[in-house]
Amino acid sequence: MCFAASSFASAADKYLRFEQGGDTHYGILNGAMIDILAGGLFPMSEKSGRQVALNSVSILPPTQASKVFAVGMNFASHISSQSDAPPPLFLKLPTSLIGHQAPILLPKDATNVHFEGELVLVIGKTAKNVSIEEAPDYIFGVTAGNDLTERSWQGSDLQWMRSKAADGFGPVGPVIATGVDYNNLLLTTRLNGEIVQQENTKNMIHKPSKVLSYLSRYFTLLPGDLIFMGTPGRTQALDNGDVVSVEIDAVGLISNEIQR
Repeated sequence: MCFAASSFASAADKYLRFEQGGDTHYGILNGAMIDILAGGLFPMSEKSGRQVALNSVSILPPTQASKVFAVGMNFASHISSQSDAPPPLFLKLPTSLIGHQAPILLPKDATNVHFEGELVLVIGKTAKNVSIEEAPDYIFGVTAGNDLTERSWQGSDLQWMRSKAADGFGPVGPVIATGVDYNNLLLTTRLNGEIVQQENTKNMIHKPSKVLSYLSRYFTLLPGDLIFMGTPGRTQALDNGDVVSVEIDAVGLISNEIQR
């Protein structure tokens, strides 16, 4: 299994949520092992003293998000928006989230589904009316995500709900990386092993602090909530059996297979 600055945790820690034997746990990645936490992440719990092998567990989405926000048109290489305007935003649903190596089970009428590799912010504490300057204090860490999008539905429906938030349309994880400079990370998307998107997050039009601050004017952000930060470059339709991998340097890699 491949895995490639926060005030909440030690620098460079990588946290994950996993299932083994019907039980769900949180842990810290430690090489090929996971140090199991006694409880959850929010608030942070102590290590339990127990370990489990990484290859013996099923990786889950790294948090149980109450809300999943997403930024559109955030890279000029994809679709550009005005930097001095509010960030273009939409919602995904918590039920759209799946973990590393979980199959993407497409609805039968989803015939034009595209990948969108993205950086994803993880909220660490309750945020309301937060300034841009204060915003980094509310970001626990970051993870990798794939904002799958059914382009035909996106163009025909009243809202992007079905095209962006259908079950399985939000692969995210496998770990939350803390202590990384999320404003300067290389993001790479591969389709069946071939690079199809690659760009540095420094080219985001709307930076994480601006997005978090703006959202907090209107919504109470809770620990574990997620913000997909937009995709670079071009996208293309996926076929049955395609494997999409999204890798972010210093963070990790999430990979999932399309199934019909």
